[in-house]
Amino acid sequence: MVFWEGYVSDEVMGTFAPIVVYWLYAGFYQLLPPMDKYRLHTRKEENAKNLVPLASVVKGVLVQQFFQATVAHLLFLLTCKVTTSETVVQPSIPIQIVQIIIAMLVMDTWQYFVHRYMHQNKFLYRHIHSQHHRLVVPYAIGALYNHPLEGLLLDTFGGALSFLVAGMTARTAVIFFCFAVVKTVDDHCGLWLPGNIFHLFFQNNTAYHDIHHQLQGTKFNYSQPFFSIWDKLLGTYRPYRLVKRPEGGFEARLMKD
Repeated sequence: MVFWEGYVSDEVMGTFAPIVVYWLYAGFYQLLPPMDKYRLHTRKEENAKNLVPLASVVKGVLVQQFFQATVAHLLFLLTCKVTTSETVVQPSIPIQIVQIIIAMLVMDTWQYFVHRYMHQNKFLYRHIHSQHHRLVVPYAIGALYNHPLEGLLLDTFGGALSFLVAGMTARTAVIFFCFAVVKTVDDHCGLWLPGNIFHLFFQNNTAYHDIHHQLQGTKFNYSQPFFSIWDKLLGTYRPYRLVKRPEGGFEARLMKD
């Protein structure tokens, strides 16, 4: 039994919980004090390099989440096999863990190749993917700031494919999509905080993705949001080192070949 059972359906939770989690977790980062000694970029650099104001970023994320919720609702309607007289039998915990790992691998594979192609195709980059890279210095609320078409292809369709291939129930999907949202927000938060569990367990983390947002790193580190498998297999992985800035904070620097 889960805490929402009897109040809302798993399908409703699967549709809206990731959106709520996004704003709670991203809002947490937004409300933190400056944290200058943990930042990967100075605030001055963020203000100078980013090409879009916060209000436009918030609007763009809300537009993407509208389409995300619509597709998720339709997906659950099409795949839900419950009638008024039936109850979904939830798989065992080990099976759910395997399903989530499969979904992570499927999502990583989908996003790597779509993301990489959006960089290699000049038309797609100029008219679609470049919107996300207006945030040269990423921050948490901008994690899902994309062109609506990119949001649909990269995140929404990628999530739907992961859900279908893994064969998970709507209840398992709540866990997976909320986890994916938290991981994505953390990768864009711009902070290298001590004890961050994602930095301990994932090589694909805040600094890894920060390299990709740097102007000299846009052709590397395409993998997101979980592993760095495809970058390493296909030669687009670019190692980096974290260097402490004299004025405080860190800088992720590309390592020379």
